[in-house]
Amino acid sequence: MCFRHFLGFTLALFFSFQAQSQKDSLLNVWNDTTLPDSLRLNAAHNLVWRVYLRQAPDTARYYAEAQLELAQKLGLKRQVSSAYNSIGVTHHMQGDLEKAVENYELSLGVDIERARATPKDANTMIGIATSQSNVGIIYQQLGNIPLALVNYKSALHLLDSLEKTGQDVNLKIAALQNSLGLANENQQSLREAQKWYLLAIERYEKEKQGSELANSLSNLGNVTIRFSDFSKGDQRDSLLAEGMELHDKALKIRRKIKDKKGEANALNNMGALAMKKGNSSDNSDDQQALYKSAEDYFLQAAELAEEVQDRVELSGIYANLAEVYFRQQRDYEAMEIARKALELSSEIGQAEFMMRASEKLYSILKRLGNPEAALEMYEMYNTLADSIRNEENTRALMQQQYEHEFAQKESALIFEQEKQNALAAAELRRKNLERNAFIGGFGLMLLLAVVFFSQRQRIAREKQRSEELLLNILPEETAQELKEKGSAEAQLIESVTVLFTDFKGFTQLSEVLTPKELVKDLHECFSAFDHILEKHGIEKIKTIGDAYMAAGGLPTPTNDHAVKVIRAALEMRDFVEEGKQRKIANNLPYFEIRIGIHTGPVVAGIVGVKKFQYDIWGDTVNTASRMESSGEVGKVNISEATYELVKDEFNCELRGEIEAKGKGKMRMLFVESRK
Repeated sequence: MCFRHFLGFTLALFFSFQAQSQKDSLLNVWNDTTLPDSLRLNAAHNLVWRVYLRQAPDTARYYAEAQLELAQKLGLKRQVSSAYNSIGVTHHMQGDLEKAVENYELSLGVDIERARATPKDANTMIGIATSQSNVGIIYQQLGNIPLALVNYKSALHLLDSLEKTGQDVNLKIAALQNSLGLANENQQSLREAQKWYLLAIERYEKEKQGSELANSLSNLGNVTIRFSDFSKGDQRDSLLAEGMELHDKALKIRRKIKDKKGEANALNNMGALAMKKGNSSDNSDDQQALYKSAEDYFLQAAELAEEVQDRVELSGIYANLAEVYFRQQRDYEAMEIARKALELSSEIGQAEFMMRASEKLYSILKRLGNPEAALEMYEMYNTLADSIRNEENTRALMQQQYEHEFAQKESALIFEQEKQNALAAAELRRKNLERNAFIGGFGLMLLLAVVFFSQRQRIAREKQRSEELLLNILPEETAQELKEKGSAEAQLIESVTVLFTDFKGFTQLSEVLTPKELVKDLHECFSAFDHILEKHGIEKIKTIGDAYMAAGGLPTPTNDHAVKVIRAALEMRDFVEEGKQRKIANNLPYFEIRIGIHTGPVVAGIVGVKKFQYDIWGDTVNTASRMESSGEVGKVNISEATYELVKDEFNCELRGEIEAKGKGKMRMLFVESRK
């Protein structure tokens, strides 16, 4: 054995012994009940994150649950939150998204409780932001991009506030910016995605973070390539070259840090880009050279993916390789690799790659003159394509959110005022030239007085308009704080009642109504809801598509917020029911509404630095959303926590314990009427 190989073997053995030694030490600490509990809790945490998480998630969860039990017994909320988060991560890694989000939200709830006792504690706020980010990731994986964005932006707002106080949260912010890029890319907001990726790359480069930087570079490369689909000629070529350069940068970083899984992904991306360029080339020699280049990239990627046993990446690489063989008229090689892609993607449940492989097998078999086998593949392709299409179209989100840019409006008002001043000055100069001796001094003084008075009145009106605009966007107390300080701090409010509404059959209605008719009906309902909330002193938070969110008891805490919110909810329900009856009488399509309400603590504050939006976040918000989705049409569904505050005011029907997605079984009640 040569010295270099001997040295490599020795180092590998050393690190193996070192890892085993660390594992044994941690297990000894955890099992020794005579040691201080703080040491044992630390050992359990390290057993999860340093020893078992990657290789044995079930074992990691065992120690996380043991950490949770001991932390709860000792009343150590920080450790309780950490344990819930660890349990969530283990479920997340194993694909159980519902249990993952349930534990992330439990972690978030504990951190909000901690924030009540120590509202200025940075670690607590970082914990809240981390849980929000984790919940956002789950919602994104479930395809609920609006809720993912809400959680990401709430977490980012908290971290931005901490950064201003000198806390080192640069990497956490960068991770959130990358997540915001992915979420926006998923909903086809490519410019917004590009913006967030660039911000993440800037922060990662500053911190010299290899793997994370490579991820963001690859993401930016994919978005840049997608921009090329909307371009032609030199601009398209330039975008494709830029995309290839970004993927190449990511590849070099992966190789430097010896990340073979990431390297396989980068090579696969570069192969896909080379094949894309080949597909659009008019020169047969250039086309074949590009296909050969793509093949080389895919083969290198496949070798690495097989080595690290990344079956998801490998099934995608096989599908790409089948495509490039088919383009090169190498039908039997294409058929062999397409069958491997279909077999592997079927084993791991990757519907998209199954669809691509079956479509390619159909094309190959048809070209080879085997119509029966080709038809079988075509039927499989159609079934998979319909399944994917139905999943993508389950909910058509309609963004009908009225946002105002206070800064821009203010600038517009100032510009208008300066224009009026200039016109007044020009008018004054003209009058000066035309004046005669008879009205000389008197006329000039009169004109100046009129201009002065007119301008002062205009300034007063515009100032009032600015005040009204700001109050239309933000609660009065928050708007006042923003004007006085230039910023508004997030606040923890211990008891708030949150209301969610959602329309049943909205997607189906969007298929039979024109967009104009749909928006008109939605605007009519939401305008009525706005008036009802104003009447009861409840704060509208926002609308997301056909969903409407409001809260009582903020920004100034009150004692009767739950009663007020339910009164408003009953009026909203009755308004929609009256509209439904009118539509039925005229044989028109109609809305039906579900309403859900829950009471608990929230964190409230302003999201954004330009487009101000007052928002709330926390487990209470998520639970209120579950009350809505677990309710029934035409009913106001409330949680047990809300019921305890309103049971003397309303007649309620106990529903028992109902399964709420991500929350387990919860006691719920329907509000029937006022007593």
